[in-house]
Amino acid sequence: MKKYKHTTTFTYLGKVYKVRADTIEDLYMKKANKLRDLKENIVIYNSNTTLDQWADIAFDTYKKDTTGLYDMKKRYKKYVSPVIGSRPIGSVKAVQCQEILNGCSGMSFSHVEKLRQEMSFLFETAVDNQLIPFNPAKKLRLPENVKGSRRSITEHERAHLLACYEKDPAYLLFFIILKAGCRPEEAVNLIGRDIDHQKRLLHIRGTKTKNSDRYVPISDDLYAAIKNTRPFDPVAPNREGRKHTKSSYDRLCAHLRRDMNISMGCKVYRNALIPPLPLADDFVPYCLRHTYCTDLCKAKVDIRTAQRLMGHANISITANIYTHVDIDDIMKAGELLEAYYNS
Repeated sequence: MKKYKHTTTFTYLGKVYKVRADTIEDLYMKKANKLRDLKENIVIYNSNTTLDQWADIAFDTYKKDTTGLYDMKKRYKKYVSPVIGSRPIGSVKAVQCQEILNGCSGMSFSHVEKLRQEMSFLFETAVDNQLIPFNPAKKLRLPENVKGSRRSITEHERAHLLACYEKDPAYLLFFIILKAGCRPEEAVNLIGRDIDHQKRLLHIRGTKTKNSDRYVPISDDLYAAIKNTRPFDPVAPNREGRKHTKSSYDRLCAHLRRDMNISMGCKVYRNALIPPLPLADDFVPYCLRHTYCTDLCKAKVDIRTAQRLMGHANISITANIYTHVDIDDIMKAGELLEAYYNS
């Protein structure tokens, strides 16, 4: 780092700023220019900008309308900011980024991969804006992680889900995921104008991949439930009639699990469920999207059409779900054959 002959500091709106220069004339010129920029609210980003400062502008500028922005910021504040957030972005090293990922060892593949992508995004946009010469998070290696697989719900679970929906219209959100294959956040964002009444199609305005923006057919029972939605009203609102927030969605998920457990015969004492709980621990709303894809396969829908309906970026993702169904069919064939042999 270059050493300057002269240094001065000044305070503006409670914050101390330091200016350096080789001559007294340049020093006072730099100070005057800096003070002018501050008064005119001109923000100057460079390699001395902290990562926290850059994260604020990068997320809100480049990810403003991205589904999942709340979760991105939450992951950043929990895992990245405490370690390197206060450091000048130009001083962050690859090893520091790798240590952050290594600290998530044993967590889900989805979590560590998202964190890796988001760190790389922050530094890559900094490179694009000429704040730094290279991206220190470009070649990070994922630590040991757990790869969980989504599953389809069982027919038993489907029956009790539908029973809960019949009793409580608030569960329309989950019925949409089951019947249209939406991602949960896509279902939350649906509004009345996304319903094509003439063609009976639902416009899912996804942003996760280039294939996420898509149209899916609306089943008769789903259309009956959503056809009267006004153009700018949420199709599946919260209990106050407004779009779901993160907290209202989480509460609805918790209520669904509770109601399904009770529907399945779980006893309640003083408003608390008595273990063992009949609903499987791995039941989450995303399983309903997986079930929709499984239903497409069982209905003999072509796999490429299914890829479009699911909004998958890669057909291999769709194929993996179709393969699981094929294995189930093969096992059922084996059971039938064994029953025939023993008859």
